[in-house]
Amino acid sequence: MRLLFLSLWLVAAASGQTVTIRAGTVLDGKGAIQRNVRLTIQGSRITRVEPGGSGAVDYDLSGLTLMPGWIDTHIHLDGHFNRQGRADTLNEDPAEFSLRTQGAAWDTLQGGFTTVQSVGAETDKTLRDLINEGVVPGPRILTSLATLNERSGTPDEIRAKVQALKSRGADVVKLFATASSRDGGKQTMTDPQIEAACSEAKALGLRAAVHAHAAGGARPAVFSGCTSIEHGTFLTDELLELMAQRGVYLDTNLSNVHNYLEHKQAFLGLGNFTEEGFAEMAKDLPIRIDTLHRALAKKVKVVLGTDAVAGLQGRNREEFIYRVQDGGQPAMDAIVSATSRAAESLGLGDRIGRIASGMEADLVATEGNPIEDITNVRRVAFVMKGGKVYRNGNSGRPAP
Repeated sequence: MRLLFLSLWLVAAASGQTVTIRAGTVLDGKGAIQRNVRLTIQGSRITRVEPGGSGAVDYDLSGLTLMPGWIDTHIHLDGHFNRQGRADTLNEDPAEFSLRTQGAAWDTLQGGFTTVQSVGAETDKTLRDLINEGVVPGPRILTSLATLNERSGTPDEIRAKVQALKSRGADVVKLFATASSRDGGKQTMTDPQIEAACSEAKALGLRAAVHAHAAGGARPAVFSGCTSIEHGTFLTDELLELMAQRGVYLDTNLSNVHNYLEHKQAFLGLGNFTEEGFAEMAKDLPIRIDTLHRALAKKVKVVLGTDAVAGLQGRNREEFIYRVQDGGQPAMDAIVSATSRAAESLGLGDRIGRIASGMEADLVATEGNPIEDITNVRRVAFVMKGGKVYRNGNSGRPAP
């Protein structure tokens, strides 16, 4: 009898707690709208999506708009302001650095983003693993652990570095194929270097996210099987058409430029954040908007990424607003770009990004419908990740 009881307890524990939710409006992540929906969640997964009815539920969100948890495909979780208000963390105490980074992760989750791809920092690995273990709260993290650039060696040496990243647990390979937009976005890695990084990543089952502002660096990446072009400020129509044909994702960013300009004094003097660099960013902003317009017209698979650094952590939702109000992206497509399409770009389309039976119970609900007014993404009232509630109304730390 004791063995039977223990077996039943283990089965119950493995299956997890059952939670029910009623939502007045549901955006399913694929472009459809449903009304008066009841969700049943078992453990971390959605098990049923059906008409809401009038029965009791654990969470009544009938006055809210429910969506899949949002996904930011390009973020730098380690970016934050130091005690002097500067975006310089080189001399920060390791404990303080870690706690501030953890705080950024919490703010991001509270803001409705349940999955992020943090590209570039070795420190992401520990935070990713601790969140996965349930030790600290935060969004699901995918990380590149490091970056590759023109100084990463010969093509053979780059292939070896990609293999090493894979063995260390990288989820994606990040490479800088061009200079920053502040330096004109010229190609920096050679075609053979880019080809080595992208093709080796693909051979190992890894995705390749390529920082490329201009066609010079983007073209060899697209031909070599890269997954996404990051930024793409100066991309030509020809390159955009090639990306659409080959199914390469575009992660353009508008909110990070606004963030840099708004926090100019915090960045000025760091690296290429010069007066000239800031003038270049201001000049390039309308070019980015035009590129987004052209990419949407050519049916490029645009995903939502913010390139969030200090000042933008926890405010990732602003990207929605800039893309819709300035970039002309339809509000529903912007939501899809941050849910099912983003999930597909991360290789997680069968797990997250949709509200459907069998999917992870990653959910965000807002006061007001973002399809009717995109600024409602600022009004996050409910956040669930993997079946666990992290925000419900005004409880807990409010989103920034």
